[in-house]
Amino acid sequence: MEKRIGFIGAGNMSSTIIRGLVKSFEGMNQSIYISNRTIKKAEKLCNQVHINLCRTNVELAENSDIIFLGVKPHMYDGVLREISSYVTKDQIIVSLAAGITTEDMGEYFKEPMKIIRIMPNVPVSVGEGMIALSSNGNVTGEEVDFVVQLLSSVGKVDQIDESLIDAVTTISGCSPAFIAMFVEALADGSVRKGMPRDKAYLYAAQTLIGTGKMILEKGLHPGELKDMVSSPGGVTIEGVYELEKRGFRNMLIEVVEACERKTKSMKSKKVEE
Repeated sequence: MEKRIGFIGAGNMSSTIIRGLVKSFEGMNQSIYISNRTIKKAEKLCNQVHINLCRTNVELAENSDIIFLGVKPHMYDGVLREISSYVTKDQIIVSLAAGITTEDMGEYFKEPMKIIRIMPNVPVSVGEGMIALSSNGNVTGEEVDFVVQLLSSVGKVDQIDESLIDAVTTISGCSPAFIAMFVEALADGSVRKGMPRDKAYLYAAQTLIGTGKMILEKGLHPGELKDMVSSPGGVTIEGVYELEKRGFRNMLIEVVEACERKTKSMKSKKVEE
């Protein structure tokens, strides 16, 4: 691991990826650099995991082989303008932002740049993230493999066509919030029937984990799993009926479409967060 890895932005996602790298690769902390609009926030992270602090984004750009952009989408314009004159075609830029394409970012530079776009989700904080990755034509296969190796320290990485990134934003990036609401609602229903809340959360969350593993590890179709649990005239099929009657599937499909529309609207550099 000889490459220098830079992170512009010390937010939750950048911090989580950094912690994963430091934990997974011995000595990696010596090759990681970070800059942030608020220096104190970056200093705190540096003190915790012993990485290198850069006082400015330009300093970081000049000291990194791979630059992760971990700032909010509406800040990309300013950051890219700031570093564009200091980044060379041999460096790799990795974007974490929704709604900003590799082509959009490429317009800030005078020469063709190596740009990778990733869409991680919050479970990276426990090493169980789902990370979509796409790259432009300037990034070599070896370079993509290296970035995949880095990100595999915090979750599963899937290489996809960039045209699918907006859809991934919802099903992977946003859905932890929806799934948390689902777990909470199941728990509320159980609490209403007398179950202690901590127990209700335990049963709902663990069942979610187990169900996911059955789909991924056993290769079960979700419908097949549903049918396995739904005995004729039983309790489960009664619950399935109630969900279908209330438009459960259609509601989730509409949620995905609404989130994708929002993601596309964020492509405007003038969008306000």
